[in-house]
Amino acid sequence: MERRLAAILSSDVVGYSRAMGVDEAGTLETLKSHRREVIDPKAAQYGGRTIKLMGDGALMEFASVVDAVAFAVEVQCAMAERNAELPEDRRLLYRVGINLGDIIVEGDDIFGDGVNIAARLQALAAPGGICISRAVHTQVRGKLDLTFEDLGAQTVKNIAEPVPIFRVALDERAAGLTTPVVAASVERRSRWLQARGSAGAGPYRRRRARYMAALGTRIRAGIGREDGLSTARQTFHRRAAIHQSVG
Repeated sequence: MERRLAAILSSDVVGYSRAMGVDEAGTLETLKSHRREVIDPKAAQYGGRTIKLMGDGALMEFASVVDAVAFAVEVQCAMAERNAELPEDRRLLYRVGINLGDIIVEGDDIFGDGVNIAARLQALAAPGGICISRAVHTQVRGKLDLTFEDLGAQTVKNIAEPVPIFRVALDERAAGLTTPVVAASVERRSRWLQARGSAGAGPYRRRRARYMAALGTRIRAGIGREDGLSTARQTFHRRAAIHQSVG
């Protein structure tokens, strides 16, 4: 039996069953787009591993508790921005709970009080909010420029001792920690392609990796996405044509 210390994040969508009853197809598509466009890219950026998806809920593990909180803040700020453009009855609000604790690892799943406390913190969070345990607060205080509200010790289900809880304020400080999703995604894709190319995946993939790397560099440098695409694409095809004529 393997044990380890980890940051555990539990999330849930508020009013998911109601939303599904009103518009099943639309709600499911919105949930998928959240995961595809925000949650999955940000999880990759901060080294998060999704242990399981439970309909509208998710259980994730992070090696760094600072990264777990930064991930949660970024996701909640991104969701608030998206929801601002939607009518109230079409908004999906997430609750997030984060705990730092000992876990038991069995295969691809994790168990233990550390996991249970994260789930209880999530249930106590306000819609669109984040609750963390005292252990998490101790680790991230002074490392992330965030405002925390002490909610005191709360009695939670199936946990013997009251759990001290803190709320993460999603204010201007939190908004100041957010980073673009697209730029990070392009950079990760470049590294993935470069790794595939260096592993002997063939000349085309190596050229494609250089193309994506050039695109990522131009986007991070502040050049417009279309300009970056155009320039990188022209370079890629020019080199491909030269390669084919030589070969």
